[in-house]
Amino acid sequence: MFKFGKKQDTARPVLVLGSTGKIGRRVATKLSDLNVPVRQGSRSAVPSFDWSNEKGWDACLDGVESVYISYAPDLAVPGATDAIRALCQRAKTKGVERLVLLSGRGEAEAQACEAIVQQSGLDWTIVRASWFHQNFSEGAFLDMVRTGQITLPVGEVAEPFVDADDIADVAVAALTESRHSGEVYEVTGPRLMTFDEIAAELSQASGRDIQFVQIPHDAFVDGVKASGAPQEVVWMMDYLFSTVLDGRNAYLTDGVQRALGREPKDFADYAREVASSGLWRAVA
Repeated sequence: MFKFGKKQDTARPVLVLGSTGKIGRRVATKLSDLNVPVRQGSRSAVPSFDWSNEKGWDACLDGVESVYISYAPDLAVPGATDAIRALCQRAKTKGVERLVLLSGRGEAEAQACEAIVQQSGLDWTIVRASWFHQNFSEGAFLDMVRTGQITLPVGEVAEPFVDADDIADVAVAALTESRHSGEVYEVTGPRLMTFDEIAAELSQASGRDIQFVQIPHDAFVDGVKASGAPQEVVWMMDYLFSTVLDGRNAYLTDGVQRALGREPKDFADYAREVASSGLWRAVA
């Protein structure tokens, strides 16, 4: 079993799926910093991992001890349960011992995928998350922040935004410590925030006037389509804003505290750090 801070020259690697994504990239880096061998799981890696090419999975799973599972674009999309089931079966056949699944809060489809992992016959941990702080610095909302106007189809719904590094830290702990086996960690930040409150925090941190403007749902989806976004991204944005962001997740949980023994990062601290980098300077 991996131990934090000790070199693992002979340990079997961890396969990190989605290793170029927001959370997967952090998971891979944090594991490497702990001297845990990592196998990158992405279409650009060698061997290549592609959810649509099941024949290529065996090469990625060969000799692997644990797998961090992040399904793109989201576990709610049609076909996700079939893909997760197939991966679990192949992982068990290849001698994988542990699965850590990044899941979605308030998504019935994601919970169906969780059940598949839980019934796989392997050690498992579920990390359930929703909206990230980094949506405003690494995701779809970055350009909105730069232009000073966050235009989204949402009202006064509050969401406990969580930091991507906190999610990754929980996943790394689950991948390297046996005490997390069989746990479902639903992770949130330390407070509920509306998008108006998010805009106010961003304004204070950046020293700029950043406003939140509510727009009709159909207009938002049309805008995503017009931007040239892939169909699966359009579908996901439509789903998230019409289904998940309806108040069902408007409560705090203690997943970060239970897994890591510390408090989650607050949005204000995140905003100050990003603002100091200059990322949110106004677009000329």
